[in-house]
Amino acid sequence: MHIKTFKQLTKKDVFSAGGKGASLGEMTKAGFSVPLGFVVLASAFERFLAETDINIEIDAMWDRINIEDIESVEENSEIIRALILKEKMPEDISKEILKEFKKLWAKPAFAKASTGKYVAVRSSATAEDSKIDSWAGELESYLDTTEKTLLENVKKCWASLFIPRALFYRVERNLHRIQVSVAVVIQKMVKSEVSGICFTVHPVTKNKNQMVLEAGWGLGEAIVGGKITPDTYIVDKADWSILDINISEQKMMIVRDSAKGGVKEIKVSQAKQGKQKLNNKKIIDLAKICAKIERHYKSPQDIEWAMEKGKLYITQSRPITTL
Repeated sequence: MHIKTFKQLTKKDVFSAGGKGASLGEMTKAGFSVPLGFVVLASAFERFLAETDINIEIDAMWDRINIEDIESVEENSEIIRALILKEKMPEDISKEILKEFKKLWAKPAFAKASTGKYVAVRSSATAEDSKIDSWAGELESYLDTTEKTLLENVKKCWASLFIPRALFYRVERNLHRIQVSVAVVIQKMVKSEVSGICFTVHPVTKNKNQMVLEAGWGLGEAIVGGKITPDTYIVDKADWSILDINISEQKMMIVRDSAKGGVKEIKVSQAKQGKQKLNNKKIIDLAKICAKIERHYKSPQDIEWAMEKGKLYITQSRPITTL
């Protein structure tokens, strides 16, 4: 078995499900509103490498790579990623993934879905999001994935362990000779009208009594990727008062591309550009959910969230590493 649903995972499963997978499992078990999903465990990737002998190529790559030479890094990255994408996934693993995908859409929460069978496919490194080594943003995610593109996108997530920035990161952190693997999170796509990030401790002033929420129109990738300036709301955790509202003018947002699959950038309508993204009630509702997550983990958290049809979902939580 190379798959576990979120309900079968806890925060202790980082070495099999990666940081993202373990966190989503932990929050699902704790009763938070996490979109349904499952994890293709790191053992699937390791078996794939062993059966195709790509692991021998990876060992050879570390011997010949010169981290001071960008061309050397890019060339070796390209070789390994091309090998991963070219080789066929073991048949029993691909069958298991597709079977779990179909089971996901048979669940009542999905059976009514009118927006099509779309999932987010995200890399989840097994050395991820410890308080020292935060892999956030180093590996790849593939949004709006269909059954047709699912297996290819799982392989692309595996290959993203060897993109140039990940190779630089591993050498910088002295992780290149340490076993680092990658699991893949497959999760129902939230077609978010608004999404963003919450820091349960003020990331600049480090004030533990204040929480900072960021919000933008559309999918969260626009904020995470630094493509837009989001609204910023500061909330007092003692009495849930809103201390500051900073509304940003947002001209672009990322949305689902229903025609081609994947996502696209579109213009925000004139009427919405300067509008507050979350109303005051939703700001407080979200702040209270994030405070519960912080209490659950007993440490300050960096939380990704999304809102679809007025319902708030938590799509990721990790320790704040900058503190």
